[in-house]
Amino acid sequence: MNQMANEIKDNFIKGYDCSQVVFRHFAERFDLSEDEANRIAACFGGGMMLGSVCGAYTGALMAIGMKYGHTKEEGLMDQKNVMIGKYMEFKNRFEQEYGSVNCKEIIGYDVSTPEGLQGALDSGKMTEFCPCLAEKVIQITEEILNED
Repeated sequence: MNQMANEIKDNFIKGYDCSQVVFRHFAERFDLSEDEANRIAACFGGGMMLGSVCGAYTGALMAIGMKYGHTKEEGLMDQKNVMIGKYMEFKNRFEQEYGSVNCKEIIGYDVSTPEGLQGALDSGKMTEFCPCLAEKVIQITEEILNED
């Protein structure tokens, strides 16, 4: 595990979620404090606390939305199409790497249950695999955000 993955692992041990770790990485770029980024992403870890869509995945989508999201009526559809293209690029790369966007399928545990969370912790998935996944998600997201 390299330095970034170790820092991510330390953040997981402190209680931060994958969604927070990923989105917070991009906070300064979007003039957000780390505290603001943590609060925005807080409900998305552990697959939105349901074992559903991977929290690192949703953290990345927040960053992509911050850069490419459509907000103004003029040119809205053009910007929305740009955002969709960036989203699809990220989704395809993520699925190619991990086979699914679903937390339960990726790590093999349902972290929304006490037993599943304990299993993910005991197996090392939360402390070894997930930090590396979050690091890879940050790398892919950086590449997408830096394309233009």
